[in-house]
Amino acid sequence: MMLERWIAGLLLLLVGIFTNGLGAFVGVNIGTDVSDLPSGTEMVAILIAHQITHVRLYDADAHMLRALSNSGIEVVVGITNEEVLGIGESPSVAAAWVNKNVAPYLPSTNITAIAVGSEVLTQIPHASPVLVSAMNYIHKALVATNLNFQVKVSTPQSMDVIPKAFPPSTATFDPSWNSTVFQILQFLKNTNSYYMLNAYPYYGYTKGDGIFPIDYALFQPLPSVKQIVDPNTLSHYNSMFDAMVDATYYSIEALNFTGISVVVTESGWPSLGGSNEPDANVENAQTYTNNLIQRVLNDSGPPSKPTFPINTYIYELFNEDKRPGPVSEKNWGVLFTNGSTVYPLTLGTSTPTGNSSGPFCVAKTDADPDKLQDGLNWACGQGQADCTPIQQGHGCFLPNTLVNHASYAYNAYYQRMQSVGGTCDFDGTAKTTTVDPSYGSCKFASSNSSTTGGFTPISATAPSSPVGGWSSNLKVSQLQYLIPAAFLPLLLF
Repeated sequence: MMLERWIAGLLLLLVGIFTNGLGAFVGVNIGTDVSDLPSGTEMVAILIAHQITHVRLYDADAHMLRALSNSGIEVVVGITNEEVLGIGESPSVAAAWVNKNVAPYLPSTNITAIAVGSEVLTQIPHASPVLVSAMNYIHKALVATNLNFQVKVSTPQSMDVIPKAFPPSTATFDPSWNSTVFQILQFLKNTNSYYMLNAYPYYGYTKGDGIFPIDYALFQPLPSVKQIVDPNTLSHYNSMFDAMVDATYYSIEALNFTGISVVVTESGWPSLGGSNEPDANVENAQTYTNNLIQRVLNDSGPPSKPTFPINTYIYELFNEDKRPGPVSEKNWGVLFTNGSTVYPLTLGTSTPTGNSSGPFCVAKTDADPDKLQDGLNWACGQGQADCTPIQQGHGCFLPNTLVNHASYAYNAYYQRMQSVGGTCDFDGTAKTTTVDPSYGSCKFASSNSSTTGGFTPISATAPSSPVGGWSSNLKVSQLQYLIPAAFLPLLLF
């Protein structure tokens, strides 16, 4: 048995080495405060369909861990905040937790890390005195089961532990936490683990009193007169995300630690907010998430650590409608529970679909629905766009929303007709974007794949009433889980 476990451990270690050598990854967090939460098997099917190779769980749910068996997906399991105190006060409780929630699932379930609590210092400060003890006890339990080389231990912290994150070069941890943070960093250094950071430019922007422009938070280009520069290092920061990560590296170095990498365990943007949350909308969420994915997968680090890739977990897989708080708190998900995307994006480890020959023409998310419907009908009718892909049963039907269908139709028309005078306006309901709106198997045409054929120029402004016999079918479809046939055998064993 010991020999089998040693061999399994060696295989997992080799997998980890080769995986790290392949460059940065984008994973997702899976929260479970969801009314219609899919089963573990269904969730794994969705993950595989979207080529998601890394997930973080907030607990150690047995059904989910069994479902992930033999999937190849790397898993971070979580010790809940409610469990931290008990584990931090008792080595035997820590050992029992590892023996119940980690050891039985390896190596078939590829558990690679344990996150001890979530933002313990700022969310449950009363547990902070035993946080490092909990980490040590869990690590010792892993050593006792010969799993310490495969499974790292860390603890996610928010940016709130760094009270002044800009300029990054002068950032330091909150002095009131210095003793605990020093012990955390010492543990990470001793065990060759990494610092887990929850970084949210959404909050950095919305709570920033207008100090930084929203484009900076969304990874969008800034004009030359508005470049964000650290006055001490003269480093240029193209995004708030990079500045947050760099501020963390500088804070770590301020406590005289080096060689500890930063992994972003949470980052995202809500797609819906209340009346007092105007920046929580689909357009910003799509822009942020797609740009985040592209940023992470370019394999570079922040200015102070350009060779340190920023592995990142998107927050989060599904909208958690049961979460308390403002509307935005319930709308961070990138997928619906049927596996379709909340907005067009490309997940997984492959480079996001993009085309430098854009732009693309998409519907405005805040456009008048009646005008959108008119524009959609016109594009698919008189505009002669090929709208077959957004018919039910075809690759772009889901998500079954007016904005998604109109975006596809508008772009299909625009790419076909722009070279002969077609425009992207549709009575003010459309706009151009350089972000490729393709997602999954739904591919939006680009200028280098479009053809003008024998059509004559047509104005792209939609008429005031529907034209033509085509109409979008917007009835709610039955749940359609994206389970590729090739992966079905995986899920049955």
